[in-house]
Amino acid sequence: MTLARELADTAGRPQVDKNLLINGGMNVWQRGTSQSISTSVYLVDRFKSNIGTGTFTVSRSTDVPSTQGFSYSIKYDCTTADTSLAAGDYNQFTQGIEGQNLQHLLKGTSSAKPLTLSFWVKSNKTGTYIFQFDDGDNVRIISKAYTIDSANTWEKKTLTFDGDTIGTFDNDNNQSLRLVWWQTAGSDFTSGTLQTTWAARVNANRAVGQVNLADSTSNEWYITGCQLEIGEAATDFQFEPYESTYLKCLRYNYRLENTGGSVFVFVASGVVNTTGTSFGPVTMVHPLRDKPTVSYSSLSHFDIEKSDVTPTAITIFDSATGLSPGIQWDHPTMTAGQASILTIDQVGWINFDAEL
Repeated sequence: MTLARELADTAGRPQVDKNLLINGGMNVWQRGTSQSISTSVYLVDRFKSNIGTGTFTVSRSTDVPSTQGFSYSIKYDCTTADTSLAAGDYNQFTQGIEGQNLQHLLKGTSSAKPLTLSFWVKSNKTGTYIFQFDDGDNVRIISKAYTIDSANTWEKKTLTFDGDTIGTFDNDNNQSLRLVWWQTAGSDFTSGTLQTTWAARVNANRAVGQVNLADSTSNEWYITGCQLEIGEAATDFQFEPYESTYLKCLRYNYRLENTGGSVFVFVASGVVNTTGTSFGPVTMVHPLRDKPTVSYSSLSHFDIEKSDVTPTAITIFDSATGLSPGIQWDHPTMTAGQASILTIDQVGWINFDAEL
C-alpha cells in the first residue's frame, strides 16, 4: 500500500483535510483570551458563544485531557445564574461551515454521507446535554443527546449522524451547516420530542432534555478536540501546525494589534482624497471570506503619519471585498494631496470580521 493511500480518509481526501471544523483544538485566539459575556460573541477563532441568559466568563484554559496532545480548551464559568428560564432562553457554543466546503457530503442525494463528531468535554454539571446540526439552507435539523457522567472529569464523546438525503447545500461562501452544542435551553426548545433523525426544523424538538448550565455560579463547562469527519467512526484528532490553523482562521477574521512599546503597527497607507478623508487598502495575509466589518479599540490608539494627528473615524469601504478590503480614515485638519499613513501607535487593535 502506498503512503498516499495510507493517508487517505473515507472520503478519498488527504487526511490533513478530514476535519471539517477549523480550530477544533482551540489554539487560535485572535480576539483575546478572556471575556465576560451575556450576548453573542466570538472569542476563540471560528467558534461563537451565544449567551442568551446568565453571564459567563469565557476564557482560554490550559485544563485539557491528559496525554491527548491538546494545549488549550475553552472554559465557560457562570458568574450570574438564571435558575428560572424563560421560554426563549438559550446558551450555545457553535461553528458554521460554508456550503462550498460541504459539497462532497452529497447531501440531498441517495449517496449522502454519514458524519461523526467527536470532542472532549468536562463540567461539574452532570446530566444530559444536546448537540444539534442545523441545515440553514433547507431549514432542517438533527439532534443527539450525550451525557456528562462524572463531575469535573474529561470525557470523550462521539456522535454519528446519518447522511441527509433531502435538500442540497448551496455551493457558495455562506453558512450552510451550523454545529450547535447546547448549554441551556428554555421550553421553546425543549417542549417537544428530540429530533434524532433529519427533519424540518421545529424549535420545540431541538434541545429536549438539556440541563441548565446557567443555574448556578458554581457551574463550569470546558470543551476541546472538536472534530467532524465523514464516516461512521471517530478517528484520532488531526493535529496540524499552528500556522496552518491560523491561516484558515484568517479567512474569517483578521486582527492587527499593537501590544505596546515604541513600534508602530501600520494599518494602511493612502493619500487624502478630499479635505479630511483618506482612503487606502489593507494588505491581508489571507483573503477574507467576504466584505468585512471593521471594529477597533479606540480612535486615540491610532495616529495618521505625516500629519501626526488622531483620526476622527475609521470605516470600511462600501465597495470593499474580502480579497482587498479598503478603509477610510478621517480628520478635518488634513488637506487634499497629503500622504496619509494610518498606524496603531499605542496598545490597541483593529479587527476585520468576515465570520459566517
